[in-house]
Amino acid sequence: MSSRYTHAPALSLKQLSYLLAVADTLNFTRAAELCFVTQSTLSGGIAELERTLGVQLVERDRQYVALTPIGLETARRAQDILSAGNDLVAKAGQAVDPALGHFTLGVIPTIAPFLLGAVLSEIRTQFPELRLNVRESQTRALLDEVENGELDAALIALPFALGKLQAFKLFDEKLHWVAHQKDTLFNGKKRHLTEIDTSKLLMLEKGHCLRDHTLSACNTDAGKNGLRDHGLVEVTNLSTIVQLVNSGLGSAMLPAMAIQAGILKGTDVKEVSLGSPHPVRTIALVTRGSHPNLGFVEHQICPLLKHSKPA
Repeated sequence: MSSRYTHAPALSLKQLSYLLAVADTLNFTRAAELCFVTQSTLSGGIAELERTLGVQLVERDRQYVALTPIGLETARRAQDILSAGNDLVAKAGQAVDPALGHFTLGVIPTIAPFLLGAVLSEIRTQFPELRLNVRESQTRALLDEVENGELDAALIALPFALGKLQAFKLFDEKLHWVAHQKDTLFNGKKRHLTEIDTSKLLMLEKGHCLRDHTLSACNTDAGKNGLRDHGLVEVTNLSTIVQLVNSGLGSAMLPAMAIQAGILKGTDVKEVSLGSPHPVRTIALVTRGSHPNLGFVEHQICPLLKHSKPA
């Protein structure tokens, strides 16, 4: 009788981490430094992994390093294995009380300045012993770090492709169209997104989900005319967008939380009155379905984040 336990290869998590380091750097010396081992130890580990699997994973000579096709596939699967291993270790270490452990949270730039203070205050008040680390970055980078185990969760805006990750919806937030108060848009009647001059639409640079939400909202209402995916200027933060709008260079879409936080104060920028349907984004907390403290995330962290919603 065959058994699934009889012929399993003796894979080493350490060897898999060596392979990932080589995949990331394509350099054995730098990979060894990342793994805090000697180059000979790393090379030996890779060679042993290749013997165990019976395939060549890495092509290398003195001046060239590249992963073979099966090496690339093995590295991809190794990332999932190591992430699951990290979750297992965390699960064991925090089994007694996850609120006494360590939690890493990612936040996108169009949320962080306006919600992060309230979020951190709520979490630290309710869980004073929780060691909380926060990282601000663009959505795709945060989701990659959640998936590979570098982050426990990320506070992002949907819609966005999540892959295998699990999202807990916190609340919906309106997006507001803003322009200079002397713009001809302000004539006392409600406007529609079809009226946006997309050649003068000021947006965040590619990689920011708010840019995608803006384009999606406009394209949805633009019908057969479609939408030209370009802006006069693309920048890295909402404050710059507001100042450009204040200079009369175009219009923009801003999240409600930014306006509620006073981002328009001291400017001549005003909200354009929009007719239905009003564009929205969904604020959500995203984590791995395999997270060792999924219940803590869903039933403890998420309610605190909902409570932090701007009034």
